[in-house]
Amino acid sequence: MSNHKILTIDNLSLQEFDSEADLIPLLTPEDEEEMNNEALPELLAILPLRNMVLFPGVVIPITAGRDKSIKLINDANAVGKTIGVVAQINEEDEDPTKDDIHKIGTVARILRVLKMPDGNV
Repeated sequence: MSNHKILTIDNLSLQEFDSEADLIPLLTPEDEEEMNNEALPELLAILPLRNMVLFPGVVIPITAGRDKSIKLINDANAVGKTIGVVAQINEEDEDPTKDDIHKIGTVARILRVLKMPDGNV
């Protein structure tokens, strides 16, 4: 990779790459436009996540182990593939309710579901 510098803002490190950096964008401008123009369902199934926050436009694998979460992912994958993901307030909570998750989350699209040998997806 070419030279880059690190900017520190409020204890967060952000990398600022110069124009010669070898970065491959995850989303093309066309993908972003399609995503911004996509009609969202009026109702979204909500998947509570432990120790993870998803951000729009980022492709990242997640692991689900709770039976309810696995069913939600499989059901959503069979139809619209769009779900809401929200971080849990307490990661130890095995059966979170609406009061146990943060109020702001991200709309996510399921790209692929892989069943793991331990039963997680």
